[in-house]
Amino acid sequence: MDVPADLVARLKERDPSAYDELLKEYGSRLLNFGFRMCGDREDAKEVLQDTLLKTFEAIGSLKKPEAFTGWLYRIAHNACLMRRRHSKFLKEEIGLDEALPDPSIVKSALPWNRLPDEAILGGELKEKLRAAILNLPEGYRSVLVLRDMEGLDTQGVAEVLGLNRDVVKMRLHRARAKVRNELADYLSEHNGPR
Repeated sequence: MDVPADLVARLKERDPSAYDELLKEYGSRLLNFGFRMCGDREDAKEVLQDTLLKTFEAIGSLKKPEAFTGWLYRIAHNACLMRRRHSKFLKEEIGLDEALPDPSIVKSALPWNRLPDEAILGGELKEKLRAAILNLPEGYRSVLVLRDMEGLDTQGVAEVLGLNRDVVKMRLHRARAKVRNELADYLSEHNGPR
């Protein structure tokens, strides 16, 4: 997502309308990112608040306005790491529909277009996928969520996480493979002959 050209300048000037615009442009994305990374709604809200507060405090240190989105996600990522270290709610109550809105990752037909057993399996598959993502090591989960779910390109993920592009590519490949491997047994059990 491209940042409006004047937003960073207005944030640096402490323009109240810029804060409203920041929340409008990035609030839901940051909340979803926090939810995907932490696995808890309350933690995601805290991540959003922490991210906005740190953004307001540190906006003067941003040298390149064109790097704002990556800088903002770096702040959010760090807030997620801190929240996850202190969260007692880790790995609870995350809905995959909210965590994986990208239909290229999870394709699910509408429930009334499926037989009841297919609908049940679809729900189970979503739960297995959600668990597989939350079970990834932190470095892999961060790359997967930023790249596949938040839509950042490889360079953007590298900048947010302070990694080089090759490391991002390697971690993304391994994260996808781990998720695929966790789902392989489940899928082979349920996709056999009927």
